Amino acid sequence: MLRFITSAFLAAIILLSPLSYAADLGPDEIVRQVTADVLESVQKDKQLQAGDRRKTLALAEEKILPLIDFDQATQLAVGRAWRQATPEQRTRLVTEFRSMLVRIYSNALGTYKGQTMRVQPVRMAKDATDVTVRNQYISPGKPPLAVDYSMRKTDGTWKIYDIVAEGISLVLTYRGEFEQAVQHGGVDGLIKQLAEKNAPPRERSSS
Repeated sequence: MLRFITSAFLAAIILLSPLSYAADLGPDEIVRQVTADVLESVQKDKQLQAGDRRKTLALAEEKILPLIDFDQATQLAVGRAWRQATPEQRTRLVTEFRSMLVRIYSNALGTYKGQTMRVQPVRMAKDATDVTVRNQYISPGKPPLAVDYSMRKTDGTWKIYDIVAEGISLVLTYRGEFEQAVQHGGVDGLIKQLAEKNAPPRERSSS
């Protein structure tokens, strides 16, 4: 199940990239416009299509990560333990969770095979600060996959804090694993577990 939701996350996040004028757009408009932008970039770059790690990480840092509200996503994933964490521990948790998602994303672009995203219009109040942008992920020869973005307005800009594929939350999928780590080793134990997962393979094998 985790592999399924992670694959759906990868499929969805591949199609996103922030625009310099994103603050002027609604959440569905951001998703719709940046989808076209990133698809064009990937289609023109064979190294990205092949999953070149250096170029993929550069693309993630430049275009993908600014769209993610990592503070909110980490808080949701950590759950009750977030309230126990000190400010320093919270910073470490966000840093490691961010690194984990970057590590996952670095393997994603090689799976791109001409997929598209159909973005549904969003109806919301003018003062809304939290919305769901509903989409269908279209892959040739397969039924459409429902992929929804949970987004909130942060500092005047809409950002993603969770991705829900076929009703399953990417962020909440990690909560059980994280809570178990906290039960065994406290918040520092969770931080250590995440850091070990994020360490380069050579460092993990030598520890």
